[in-house]
Amino acid sequence: MDTWTFGLTLLIVGMGGTLATLSFMSLVMVLLKKIFPYKGEEE
Repeated sequence: MDTWTFGLTLLIVGMGGTLATLSFMSLVMVLLKKIFPYKGEEE
């Protein structure tokens, strides 16, 4: 594997991992909002 192929592979895997992690965290936040809905201050 030459330098360019390794760099491109690392770029794709790194960006893919970052996007997958962000998607997973977004899904966790949506699920937590459904489990614990926001309740405004009651007067």
